[in-house]
Amino acid sequence: MSRTGNLINKARLFTAIQAKKSYLCVGLDPDPDRIPACFGQGVEGLEYFCNSIVECTKHVAVAFKPNLAFFESYGPSGIEALKRIIDNIPEDCLVIADAKRGDIGNTASKYASALYDVLGADAATVAPYMGEDSVRPFTDRTDKWTVLLALTSNPGADDFEFHGNPPLFERVLTRSSQWGSPDNLMFVVGATRPELILRIRELVPESFLLVPGVGAQGGSLSEVAKVGLNSTCGLLVNSSRGILYASKDPSSCDEAVAASRKEAEKLALEMSKTLHL
Repeated sequence: MSRTGNLINKARLFTAIQAKKSYLCVGLDPDPDRIPACFGQGVEGLEYFCNSIVECTKHVAVAFKPNLAFFESYGPSGIEALKRIIDNIPEDCLVIADAKRGDIGNTASKYASALYDVLGADAATVAPYMGEDSVRPFTDRTDKWTVLLALTSNPGADDFEFHGNPPLFERVLTRSSQWGSPDNLMFVVGATRPELILRIRELVPESFLLVPGVGAQGGSLSEVAKVGLNSTCGLLVNSSRGILYASKDPSSCDEAVAASRKEAEKLALEMSKTLHL
């Protein structure tokens, strides 16, 4: 099976959210030190593990977010495996290449082509530090999504993102929202700072927000939903480690998969209770 590359625009994304009563994004961060041994070793084990996660969560996930670092660390064979994994993800699920690219001119154009055209992703995470000309090669692709870093969940966010008046993250949101539309530009906003999502909603009321940090990083889904939902949901809440490694001591692949499915379904059920469809 191969994905056709049809645009998953805002309306189609909302349709998937309505159908599944979920706005869950499953992060594919296959850490070789944490993949249960029953899945095997090396690239083969990584691929088997990721395909198993996709298969057991696709009924509640509306997006999957492979983190390229975990695949690139295996070299060309890791990227080839990722391409096959993406081809196996259902057409109604958004595929976000978590690459955090950020460069200018021709380099940015080549990054965009590599992620969208070669890898087959529907969306890519982009760092805005170098400004408009580093982002435009992505947002100019109106058939794809750009996912712009705005307010991240890591402790180091304090180094830059809150400096200035208004703070840098607000200036990033205000300025970059002019480079695309809510149909092809969404923003990364960490779940660990829900008190600021209300302000972010004032700046980008119609945009989708990709929200990491729920689960292992301590973010609260209910708090994020309370301040972040809009008329078309407007949220993709990501869980990676909490789903991938839900089984603390799996004795078999079946046990590991069952624990991951249970955790994904638990999050989806909680999400369904916050939606007013």
